[in-house]
Amino acid sequence: MLRNHLLIAFRNLLRHGAFSLVNMIGLAVGLTACILIALYLQYEWSYDAFHDKGNRIVRVVMEYGSGTEMMKTGVTGTKVAPTFKRNFPEVETGVRMFAAENIVKSGEKLFNEKHFYYADAGFFDVFSFKLLSGNPVKALAEPNTVVITETTSKKYFGDTNPIGKIIRVNDNKDFTITGIAADCPKNSQIQFDLLASFSSLRAAQEEENWFNANWTTFLLLKNKESSKSLQAKIMPFMKTQFSKEEMSDGYLTYQLEPFTEVHLHSDVENTFEPNTNVLYLYIFSAVALLILIIACFTYMNLTTARATERAKEVGMRKVLGAARKQLFWQFITESAVLTLVALLISVIATFLLLSPFNQLIDKNIPFAAVFSPTNLLFLLSIALVITLFAGSYPALILSGFQPIKVLKGAFKASFSGLFLRKTLIVFQFMISVFLIISTIIIQDQLRFIQQKKLGYNKDHVLVLPMDPKINEKLSTIKTVFQSDAEVLGVSAAYETPVFINGGYAMWGEGMQKGQRKSISALPVDENFIKTINLEIAAGTDLTEADQKRIANPDYKQNYFYFILNESAVKSMGWTNENAIGKRMDLGDARQGEVKAIVKDFHFASLHQKIEPLVIFPDTYFNNIMVRLSGKNLSATLALLGKQWKEIAPHRPFEYEFMEVEFNRLYTSETRIGKAFSVFAFLAIFLACFGLFGLAAFTILQRAKEIGIRKVLGASVTQIVVLLSSDFVVLVFIAFLIASPIAWYVMNIWLQDFVYRINFSWWAFLVAGIGALGITLLTVSFQAIKAATANPVKSLRTE
Repeated sequence: MLRNHLLIAFRNLLRHGAFSLVNMIGLAVGLTACILIALYLQYEWSYDAFHDKGNRIVRVVMEYGSGTEMMKTGVTGTKVAPTFKRNFPEVETGVRMFAAENIVKSGEKLFNEKHFYYADAGFFDVFSFKLLSGNPVKALAEPNTVVITETTSKKYFGDTNPIGKIIRVNDNKDFTITGIAADCPKNSQIQFDLLASFSSLRAAQEEENWFNANWTTFLLLKNKESSKSLQAKIMPFMKTQFSKEEMSDGYLTYQLEPFTEVHLHSDVENTFEPNTNVLYLYIFSAVALLILIIACFTYMNLTTARATERAKEVGMRKVLGAARKQLFWQFITESAVLTLVALLISVIATFLLLSPFNQLIDKNIPFAAVFSPTNLLFLLSIALVITLFAGSYPALILSGFQPIKVLKGAFKASFSGLFLRKTLIVFQFMISVFLIISTIIIQDQLRFIQQKKLGYNKDHVLVLPMDPKINEKLSTIKTVFQSDAEVLGVSAAYETPVFINGGYAMWGEGMQKGQRKSISALPVDENFIKTINLEIAAGTDLTEADQKRIANPDYKQNYFYFILNESAVKSMGWTNENAIGKRMDLGDARQGEVKAIVKDFHFASLHQKIEPLVIFPDTYFNNIMVRLSGKNLSATLALLGKQWKEIAPHRPFEYEFMEVEFNRLYTSETRIGKAFSVFAFLAIFLACFGLFGLAAFTILQRAKEIGIRKVLGASVTQIVVLLSSDFVVLVFIAFLIASPIAWYVMNIWLQDFVYRINFSWWAFLVAGIGALGITLLTVSFQAIKAATANPVKSLRTE
C-alpha cells in the first residue's frame, strides 16, 4: 500500500510540475529560515556549555553606592578571590583575570595581540580549556610565564616546539612559554590567544585591596547548590571589613552570577566578549515559528486551490471503491514527499546561505552543525509536523468530496472552507505587517542612535592604544602629529568618551566628613575637552600647568582641578555657577577643587541615562585620540603611520576610528535590525504565495461568473477591481489586527533604551500601503488573466 501511495504521489508531483515546484519553494524558504535561526539559537544557548565544572563557576559582580545610588560593574579588586577562599567554606578556589592589548615580539616579528589575558594559576583547574602541551598545574604558577594557543604557536614558530622559548611583551618584559592550549571555542566568553600568569602583573605584587577594581573574578564553588548560602553571607561579611568612618553611608558588596548565564542573562557588561540579550533569542524563536506557520498556511492554500482540479480524480477513485481513509493517506503521502523534498532543498540552501548568514549575525556557525544528532532529529520532527499540520486539512477536504456531485460537475467550495482560507490569508499578512512595522521602528531607532547629538564629536577621531613606552613619549607624539595641518587635535585619556567605566568614591563640599558618593570618573590630559569638542557650561578648561602640577608621584602633595558634568553638579545639589571653586576629592588621594562644568554628554550606551561624571588630569593613559579634518584621509593616515614608526618602532601603527567603537555598543540591535529586514521579506514572500493560491482558487470558482459578466459588457478593469476588492479587505483586516500588536511589542523593546524615538504614524502607513501594494500586485496577475480570458471557454458547458 505504501509503495502504491508513493508511486502515485511522485506521479502527481511530476504531472503538475509547476505547481509542485511553487509549493516546494514556499516550504523550502520557510524551512531554510527556520534552520538558520535554529542554528543561531543553538549556538547562543550553547555558550560556555563545554566547561565540565561550569555549573559550579560564578562570576563576581561588584555593587557599591551610597544612599539610594547604586552602581554595578563586572570587575573587582584583587582581594576578593583570595579572601573569599579563606573565609567561606563554599568556595573551592578563585581565579582573577585581566584582558589586555599587548605588543608581543618574537624574534624580529612584532604582533599586536588584542586577546592577551592574565589569569591565576588555577585557571585550567576551574575552566575546561584543553592544554595540548605543558603542565596545567604549573603552567601559570610562576611570574612571567605564558600559555599560547595552537594557532598563535604556528603564527610565531611554525611547526617548531615553542615550550621554553621567550617572547617579549611591550618591549619591557620577557615571558617564558610554558604550554600550548587548544584554540578557544567560538562560543566561549573567554577568548584568549595568549594567557599569562596573573602574578606577572604589578597589581599581584602589591597589597591586596577591595577598591582598585580592574580584575574579573570567578569563583569555583564546592557544589552548585552553595551559591545561595554564599550570597547570603557576603553582605554581612563585607560590613565587617570597613570602619564606620571608611564607609559612612556608603556600602560595598558583591553579587554572584552563574557563569553559564552571564552571556545571555546578565545586565552587567561582560569584560571579555559582548553579551547577547536573551530577549532577542525569544524574538528570533517567535519569528522562526511565525515563518514556519506562514509556510504551512501557504502550502494549505495552494493545495486547496487545486481542489476543483482534483475533484474528478477523487470522484473516480471513490466510484472505483477507494475508501476515504485510503484517499486521506494518499494525500498525506503526497504531503510527506513534497515536504521531504523541500527539506532537502532547504538543507542545500542552508549550505549556500550559511556564510552570508554568519556575516549577518557576526558568528562562525559551521555547516556540520546541521547534521548533529539533535539537529537531525529536529529537522525530521519539523518535517513530520509540517506533513501532518499542513497536509491534514487538504487531505480531509479532498478525501471528503461526494463522488455524485463531483462527477455531475456540481462541486462547489463550502462556506466554512472559504472562510478558513481567508482566515489563513489574514493571519499570514498580519504576521507580514507586524514584521514590516517592527523593522521600520527598529531601523528608525538605530538611525536615531547614529544621528543623536551625543555631546561630543566622534567623527574622524582615531583611537590609538598606548603602553608605558608610549606614555613616556606622549609629548613628542603630540608635537609631531600636530605639525600636520590635517590634525585638529591630539589628546590622551584612560578611556574614550564612548564608554567610560571607571568608578570612584567622591567627597564634595557640603557632604559630611567620611561620606562618599559613587561616581564615574575619567583621567585625561589637558587637551581632552578641546579634542573631542565637549562644551564648557561654566569655568575654564584644564591647562598645561594643571597637568604638570599632578606629575609629582606623591598624590597627597598635589592639588587637583576637577571638571564635572551637569549631572554630577545636580547630584551634589549645586548649580553650574556656584560649583566652581567647590572643594572635593576622589578617594582621599586626589584632593582639589572644581574648575569647570561641561554639558552632559553620553559616555555609555543610550540604554542608560547620563550619570554623574568627574574628569580629572592624570599622567597615565590607555588611549591617544587624534582628531582629523576628514580631508585626504589616506594621505594623512600614511603620514601619521610613518611618524609613529619613527617615534615608537616597538609598536605597530594600529588604530580604530571612534565611530567604530561607538557602533559596537549597539551590535545586538544592528543584528536584530538586519535580521528583521530579511525575515520580514521572507514572510511577505511566503504570504504572497498563499495569496496567489487563494486568488487562483477563487478565480477558478468564479470562472463562469466572470464569463457572464464579460458577455454582459463588463470591462477588464471592472472585473479586476471586483476580483481584487475581496483581497484588499482581507489585507486591511490584517493591518488593523497587526498594528496594535506591533505597537505593543515595539513599545516593550524601546523601553530598554532610556533615549528613544517616539512612534511615527508613517511607519504604520508605510506598512499598510506596502502590504496593499503587494496584494494588488500579486492578485492582479491572476485577475487580469481571468478578465482577459475568452468567456466562451468558461460558458460552453452551460
